[in-house]
Amino acid sequence: MVKIIKNGRVIDPESRFDGRADLWIENGKIQKIVKKDTKAESDGASDAPSIPADAEVLDAEGLIVAPGLVDVHVHFRDPGLTYKEDIETGAAAAKAGGFTTGVCMANTKPVADTPEIVRYILEKGAKTGIHVETCAAVSKGFQGKELTDMDALKEAGAIGFTDDGIPLMSEKLVKEAMETAKRLNVPLSFHEEDPAFIFNNGINRGPVSEQLGIGGSPALAEDSMVARDCMIALHTGADVDIQHISSRNAVQMVGLAKKLGAHVWAEVTPHHFTLDETAVLEYGTLAKMNPPLRSSADKAALIEGIQDGTIDMIATDHAPHSEEEKSRGLADSAFGIVGLETAFPVLYTFLVKKGILSLETLIERMAIAPRRVFGIEGGYLKEGQIADLAVLDLKASGNVQPDRFLSKGRSTPFAGLEVQGENVMTFVNGKQVYSRR
Repeated sequence: MVKIIKNGRVIDPESRFDGRADLWIENGKIQKIVKKDTKAESDGASDAPSIPADAEVLDAEGLIVAPGLVDVHVHFRDPGLTYKEDIETGAAAAKAGGFTTGVCMANTKPVADTPEIVRYILEKGAKTGIHVETCAAVSKGFQGKELTDMDALKEAGAIGFTDDGIPLMSEKLVKEAMETAKRLNVPLSFHEEDPAFIFNNGINRGPVSEQLGIGGSPALAEDSMVARDCMIALHTGADVDIQHISSRNAVQMVGLAKKLGAHVWAEVTPHHFTLDETAVLEYGTLAKMNPPLRSSADKAALIEGIQDGTIDMIATDHAPHSEEEKSRGLADSAFGIVGLETAFPVLYTFLVKKGILSLETLIERMAIAPRRVFGIEGGYLKEGQIADLAVLDLKASGNVQPDRFLSKGRSTPFAGLEVQGENVMTFVNGKQVYSRR
């Protein structure tokens, strides 16, 4: 049966189409795009074909129809830590946020360093209604001493490799990992914080940490690792993703590495370029994460980096914890916050409404670039493409309400924040998997 999403404003950053159109969906793919009053210079309006009598018609008047969002950095905590989150609840949160694909990190319990664990995640994810992908560990047991069997892990379905949460300190191991990843044509994702320079994780070393009497984590811890890995990437030719970039110098180094010809990409979280270190004074442990929220100057550099393309992708680093784990005080609480259900409204409010990014650019950073870096299929609103879609209501407004999250996690500094814009429908392979209406 044909499904028709009528009268929406369709935005496809890849083709630069932005105009009113009807999407005809059949067998999980976009069968036809009937364009109406379009802004695309090269596209004329198409004659509207007659709608089949048995067609399912959804009216998207006043709504945005965009490629499904992709988050290349999520923690679904499954296996082993399912009291925080599991694959089903993580996927539910993703659907609500307009994400049709989530890429799980390998810091599960046990670590995702065997084909069996990778297959477990993928098989369980296949039942959720979205595309659940996973990275596997770079080193066995996250010990940073010996490479995993990366060939076998890719064969099992891993689309990348990371020891996220733990930096790889051995330059020799990093180089070997990059050489293997290049041969396998998969990306590596690196958490960049040298523990030698860190007094306390989770809070930036600066005026706020001094005020609180906490040593903190200086930008140097990140900068030194980013510089190292950019250069190793340049010499090996590997695809390297700098995870949750947070410092202005790290942004500049990524930019330099790109100019030199390195295949280096960078992701940034919504919280790192909407908040700075002073948020810790207001939100306490809800603003504690690795790497930490840094200075206002760092935040400004992140915004500039996402504007000019030095930073390629926006990823949430969705990191749910129990309420008890986030209630142990600044020194002892767990790091990280949830982000799948707040990402689009926060970013639309902070970036698009303030004229920092265009809506098209925001969608590109959340839907297209992540697919390109990680080799994920789809993302283009063209005839014959997979119908993974997010339907967005830019006029909707309200307060962030953690008690309504579908995630098990509730920790967010954005609780109570007045935001505008929300995802109202999510389609995966042409099937509607979420509706707020």
